[in-house]
Amino acid sequence: MRGCGATIPAVAAAERRAAADTGIPVLRGPCGHCFDIARSGYINLLQPQDSRSRDPGDAADAIAARRRLLDAGAGTALLETLSAVITGLALPPGARALDIGSGEGSLLGALAARFDLEAAGVDLSARAVDLAARRHPAVLWLVANADRGLPFADGSIDLVLSITARRSPAECSRVLAPGGHLVIAVPAPDDLSELREAVLGSASREDRLAKLIEEHAARFELVGQRQSRERRPFSAPQLEDLLVSTYRGGRSGRRERVKELGNMEVTLSHEIVVFRALPRSAEGAAG
Repeated sequence: MRGCGATIPAVAAAERRAAADTGIPVLRGPCGHCFDIARSGYINLLQPQDSRSRDPGDAADAIAARRRLLDAGAGTALLETLSAVITGLALPPGARALDIGSGEGSLLGALAARFDLEAAGVDLSARAVDLAARRHPAVLWLVANADRGLPFADGSIDLVLSITARRSPAECSRVLAPGGHLVIAVPAPDDLSELREAVLGSASREDRLAKLIEEHAARFELVGQRQSRERRPFSAPQLEDLLVSTYRGGRSGRRERVKELGNMEVTLSHEIVVFRALPRSAEGAAG
């Protein structure tokens, strides 16, 4: 794909499944490259040079922990706040949405169904994308390294989502249609504060918003901010899932401390920022 400018076309879920059933990779770029289609329906675009690891992306236990938590309702407040944001954007049915770092797909799958979106999710982990594709076959799921580039044409997306994931402002701007929106959710300073205090002995409150807004100022206009916040009870196994699902939560000493806690109420809190893509001329002037 690299070097020929190939991008993924919109492919109906039935066509992807038919290709997977036959075992034939039918998707081809303009240079004749074939893309592997898994039996669950996702497309793997990852090339050897795209990752330093043989098993890139989040660890299996972290992916499974997030799926269990979301299935138990732990993402309800975030989903409802994101839904309120998208409602305010007044997107037409069939609007094209892309979730960068989509993970196991629960949030994008729910949003795509709720708003009748033509949606695609991109993640580095084939394991997470496989879970997503099995549960939400109507969404186009891709394994790719978004840090190296998004496999979509310029101006082809109406809405880009980045939910507690990394993103390239330049690539988000490139793929967004004129007037398109970028919605970013990041952990708020009080997110998991009770758990962090119990496990680490303190709950440092990092405010990510100022840096986030500065990083996107050259290419985007800030048009809205919201907060998603809920405090809910978690069982001991769910607390361990919360810990494991964080990037530094899998250390054995921390997991042992969590097992000693029993049941506990924990705050789930996110800052949600809404950007609108600047016209290319304005983007150049801002840069």
